[in-house]
Amino acid sequence: MILFASDLHLGHKNIVDLCNRPFKDVDEMDAKLIENWNCKVKKNDVVYLIGDVVWDKKKVAYYMEQLSGRKILIAGNHDSTWAKREECQKYFEEIVPYLEVHLNGHPITMCHYPMLEWRSSREVSKRKLGYLIHGHIHNRVAEEYRQLFLQFNALNAGVDINGFAPVTFDELIENNMNFKLQALDNQEDKNLLLEAYNRQ
Repeated sequence: MILFASDLHLGHKNIVDLCNRPFKDVDEMDAKLIENWNCKVKKNDVVYLIGDVVWDKKKVAYYMEQLSGRKILIAGNHDSTWAKREECQKYFEEIVPYLEVHLNGHPITMCHYPMLEWRSSREVSKRKLGYLIHGHIHNRVAEEYRQLFLQFNALNAGVDINGFAPVTFDELIENNMNFKLQALDNQEDKNLLLEAYNRQ
């Protein structure tokens, strides 16, 4: 199975309040994230981690040794300090800043940072639509994200909107549609999003 996750921020005490995560403290958050991960991810499953995995660079091994599956890291802004260290790299099959793959015939672009354009991001009759899988924005809702929220094929892999666990591609689409429909504040925008989604 192939799964996606981003922005776990393991070991990050302040993220509980910053993102209004439903945990009493960082220890409870870490324990639940690890439990959810291992309930979902089996030994040979591939998890694309779209950045910002571990907050405390001294505890990368501590966390990675507890997470099952084969991990590919698309590095985020909080991974840059530790991802270059050889002793950390052994926990990942690959560490890259950006990645393009194909899934069910669709080109998939993965980057920690959201973008407005990527390979095959717009509909063209002779090719399959491309998807962007990103992180970075957690569960934030702001006017500057409106255009991003209108693109049903831009998918936020952040655990804050994906049940605090890695998810499949289909779950990613469903969770993002639900989040975006709640985030968009007028019916016209919601209709535009639904129309684009229904054309796929």
